[in-house]
Amino acid sequence: MLSDFLRGDGMKYIVRGKFRVNKKWMKFTKEIDAPNERVAKEWIYSLMGSRHKVKRNLIEIEEVLEAE
Repeated sequence: MLSDFLRGDGMKYIVRGKFRVNKKWMKFTKEIDAPNERVAKEWIYSLMGSRHKVKRNLIEIEEVLEAE
């Protein structure tokens, strides 16, 4: 089902990157449950945008790793 896919039943991913606030770049590391790497990236864009009011073009994802 699509709802199972979107809910995040799958792997844990560690996503590292940075986002721009005013003229400074702030680093972040987030652990997220997602079915695949692509969805993990999309959720990071969504989370960072909603929490910090940052547009996608000001978020740089540097790496996505599978958590052990």
